[in-house]
Amino acid sequence: MARKKSRTKPAPKKRLEKLDKVFSCPFCNHMYGVECAIDKKLRIGTAVCCICDAHYSTKIHHLTEAIDIYSEWIDECERVNNAEEEQVF
Repeated sequence: MARKKSRTKPAPKKRLEKLDKVFSCPFCNHMYGVECAIDKKLRIGTAVCCICDAHYSTKIHHLTEAIDIYSEWIDECERVNNAEEEQVF
C-alpha cells in the first residue's frame, strides 16, 4: 500500500526593509531635507539639501546605497570641523 503524500507549507517570504533615501540636513537641521541620488552609469553619488542647497558628491561602487553617501557626507563634515578646531589651538 502506498502512503499519502504529506503537504508541506511553503516557507513564508522574508520582507527586506527598504533603506531610507531622504535624511536630515547637517547644516540647516531640516528633517527630510536631504535627498540622495545614485548615478551608477557615471559612478557618482550625490546628496543635496532642497532647503539650503548644501550638496555633497562622491565616487560610488556597485554596492553603494543612499545611506552610504549620507554617512560619508557626515564623516566629511566631522573631519573638517575637527581640522578647524586643531588649527585654532
